[in-house]
Amino acid sequence: MTCDQLVCANCNGRVSDGRCPVCRANRARLQQEQHGPFATLNPAVLLALLSAAVFTLALLLR
Repeated sequence: MTCDQLVCANCNGRVSDGRCPVCRANRARLQQEQHGPFATLNPAVLLALLSAAVFTLALLLR
């Protein structure tokens, strides 16, 4: 869902306009959620997970 489609219940404006603090907070929350579930993970953790997956796959194929 995008901010252009949402109407703020506080000021009756589009959330994308950011007229009030409620709009700005919801716009920030929506933008943060759009980055996906792995956006908050440390790159080192992602590398460790990828390494573990490759190692497990190598063991299974052996």
